[in-house]
Amino acid sequence: MVTRQRLSGQTRLERRWGILMALPAILGFVIFTIGPMLASFFFSLTEWTIGASPKFVGADNYERLVGDELFWKSLSVTTYYTLGSVPLILIVGFFLALLLNQRVRGLSFWRTIYYVPTLVPAIANAILWLWIFNPDFGLLNSALRQGGLPTSQWIYSETAVIPSLVIMSTWGFGNAMVIFLAGLQGVPRHLYEAVSIDGGGTWARFRFVTLPMMTPTIFYNLVVGVIGTFQVFNQAYVMTQGGPNNASLFYIFYLYRTAFTESEMGYASALAWVLFMVIMVVTFLLFQNARRWVYYEMAGAR
Repeated sequence: MVTRQRLSGQTRLERRWGILMALPAILGFVIFTIGPMLASFFFSLTEWTIGASPKFVGADNYERLVGDELFWKSLSVTTYYTLGSVPLILIVGFFLALLLNQRVRGLSFWRTIYYVPTLVPAIANAILWLWIFNPDFGLLNSALRQGGLPTSQWIYSETAVIPSLVIMSTWGFGNAMVIFLAGLQGVPRHLYEAVSIDGGGTWARFRFVTLPMMTPTIFYNLVVGVIGTFQVFNQAYVMTQGGPNNASLFYIFYLYRTAFTESEMGYASALAWVLFMVIMVVTFLLFQNARRWVYYEMAGAR
């Protein structure tokens, strides 16, 4: 009985210290995340410009969204970019991870080289690609001219701006590649040996072992990639300013422009909450669909 009471007292002491140690993180989350989210929801129900007092208008901001052509344009542009960028990054990252998972000389050097572009600051990255996409003396058009191929206006063309930015997005494949590489190194070797014993070659090992075992990692990168591309901002802010003719008007850039250029903070808060709901719905659908193709070693983990 004494031992049980002593253990109970020790457990209570550990619990108190655990809460005390976690308190800064909990307070930070409440103050800097939950607090601003609740405030933005309140402001989304108001007509508020910077320097004036908020005026409660109910759901007027959300009703305004329905008839806002720029809202629908920004949502379609962002969706278009997501559908092009995410699959490309997944494919490039997975392919390079497969190559870097081989036992070759200088492997650490190549892994570093392929990851370095991810470390380039976002603004420096955008300025670099502004030069690459320059239609007069940019690297891409210079290479096309040398090859006798037709050039492009790239980000200065309505039709080419989003495909150009999708190409640019592959520059940041490093994070996905590293996660894929970690997943590949976790695939059990005995499964490859079993396929080899059954007479299977490289394609059989990839199809029946690598791909199924990598589906959880693919799914993780897919979800992170979709959430990330729905929040793309730097390219529009630094490179295109949403142009030409709003062809690269990404959702977050439209939100930023509404809030800090037009000073319509109430309407911008409504835009932010709609984006939150869109991302939440898309993520939910991805998780629902994952049951059909994501493989887990333990059935109970589904």
